[in-house]
Amino acid sequence: MPTQTLPSVCPMDCPDTCSLDVEVVDGRVTKLHASNLNPVTQGFICAKVGDYAKHVYSDERLLYPLRRVGKKGSGKFARISWDEAVREICTQFTAIKAQWGGEAILPFNYGGSNGMLGQGTSDTAFFNKLGASQLAHTVCAAPTTAVARAMYGRMPGVAFQDYVHARFILIWGANPKASNIHLVPYLKQAKAAGAKIAIVDPRLNFSKNEFDLHLPVYPGADVAVALAMINYWREHNLLNREFIAQHTVGAEILLQKAEEYSLEKAARLARVEAATIEKLAQMYAETEPAVLRCGWGLERNRNGGQAVAAILAMPALLGKFGKRGGGYTMSNGSAYRVDENKRVEAVPTQTRELNMSQLGKILLEENAPPVKGIFVYNCNPIATMPNQNTVIQGFQREDLFTVVFEQVMTDTAVFADIVLPAVTFLEQKEIKKAYGSFALQYLEPVIAPLGEAKPNEEVFALLGRAMGWEDRAFHEDTEAYLRRAVASVGNIKNLNFEKLQKEKIAFFDFPGETPIQFVTSFPWTSDGKAHLSPSALGENPFGYLENASDDFPLTLISPATGKLISSSFGEFNLPELFLTMHSADARSRTIKSGDTVRVFNQYGEVRCRVKVSDSICPGVVSMPKGAWRKASQNGQTATALAPDTVSFVGGGACFNDARVEVVRV
Repeated sequence: MPTQTLPSVCPMDCPDTCSLDVEVVDGRVTKLHASNLNPVTQGFICAKVGDYAKHVYSDERLLYPLRRVGKKGSGKFARISWDEAVREICTQFTAIKAQWGGEAILPFNYGGSNGMLGQGTSDTAFFNKLGASQLAHTVCAAPTTAVARAMYGRMPGVAFQDYVHARFILIWGANPKASNIHLVPYLKQAKAAGAKIAIVDPRLNFSKNEFDLHLPVYPGADVAVALAMINYWREHNLLNREFIAQHTVGAEILLQKAEEYSLEKAARLARVEAATIEKLAQMYAETEPAVLRCGWGLERNRNGGQAVAAILAMPALLGKFGKRGGGYTMSNGSAYRVDENKRVEAVPTQTRELNMSQLGKILLEENAPPVKGIFVYNCNPIATMPNQNTVIQGFQREDLFTVVFEQVMTDTAVFADIVLPAVTFLEQKEIKKAYGSFALQYLEPVIAPLGEAKPNEEVFALLGRAMGWEDRAFHEDTEAYLRRAVASVGNIKNLNFEKLQKEKIAFFDFPGETPIQFVTSFPWTSDGKAHLSPSALGENPFGYLENASDDFPLTLISPATGKLISSSFGEFNLPELFLTMHSADARSRTIKSGDTVRVFNQYGEVRCRVKVSDSICPGVVSMPKGAWRKASQNGQTATALAPDTVSFVGGGACFNDARVEVVRV
């Protein structure tokens, strides 16, 4: 059979949203390549998606509905029909609702796939009609979203391709080489044109010729560094008072709080040199245009929301807006102005909201009502939620009816009572809106669904019909939901389903093609101004909380890597978990590269091998997030060491508040 090359789009949780060419031979995917339909893709894709065929045809791939026949967690299942699976789910959920109320059922989902049909369509209609509890999506981007919305209304940010116009680029709490690789070529172009690049991160992920300054900030101390920089600008009359007066409100509170932080104080808290903070402050203030790439890494602690607010205020305080290559970039997901009411007709609900970052507590503690049924889709909570051991204990409850709707047999799926097989993105129709680049893309299936796998919108409509509900949401097909998704997008001119289906991509029509903040893109706040001290920060705006431990002196961070961003592909792409440790910390513990170590605290322990590297700052150790349990020597991963406390701002997960000790085995 000749090789077919078919177009597709990557809908994974990544800012880039690459356009793809997929090679198919005799109905089987052989390779994925980049296409140039989305210019940001630039002809290359990450290795993770390049190897996606391994996921599609994995030995762990789920092909049929399954019912548990062994002890919970044993992974013993028997094949059943879709009719049997749907009937059992509806029977169990109906019984739970009759005895405990609808809130005893918890839909548990996240962004394993970011398509517009996979979440917020018939699933929302189903669980709302059921009267189920609602889920607060807090494991990532909750504090940053709350702050960005309060400060700028989530104004569209600087486009990646405009970074080439910047002469100073500040990357704070982000690693483009792992989780935003299509920004990297633009950084290289900017550097070649004379731009200075500064990085604030506990780890150094760039080679020496790729950056000009690295500030290895201690996790949680970002807010102190940002406030010290702001105070430095105030003391040296570097603030743009005209811009502040014309375009912002609330600067007085921020500037007053910043007075508490000298360079020396921030340096002590962040465990860096005061001179390096000063140099960073000077570079940012003195260079035009300057752009800030604010990531999500800095939010993963109790101070995260406060830090993001101080950092996002910086371009406004210096007046760095108003020119191409100047301003900030965070998430551009809100640029589409999606009307959720158009995506699905769902019964409004006022049921309780439960914080996903405290799933273990939710499942183990007595609530009113207790959670008696859980439906997991688009995520793998045992691999990704904090305090892993409590999450596992919760899923081991024999009285917890558990449904997992998945593509492969994940760490969570082995604890299910009913397993449902899901399609991969190569087997479905979808629409993907990027949250980095400004592109809306349509994808068709390139192969038929394997086995009896089904897409999300079809399964939840099937469940609704089986419940006997006549609501329109449960009687619409995939094409109807595709049309709804397109109609819900509010600010791409001349957009319609037929055009998107034909052309496969639609771009925003900003004047000049890309937004210029405070010229063609303004804050989406009620007054059109930047709110520099928003009420979302609470009664102690820009407050700093120390989190030291005498028993556990090392801070554990769990960032994305080139292997995993979430737990997707964990079945094959991270076979062995490693801890990365600074040479000074290793030497004091008589540890060397390759040794097996115990990484432990009051929540759990991980046994794995260690890599000694000076790319991470002293006092901090690193372990990749998203790893599956089989990657470690004892079936626990970084989340087993993470507390399930949440930040005040946005209720976000505090993974980087993990304090640990490491000993050689």
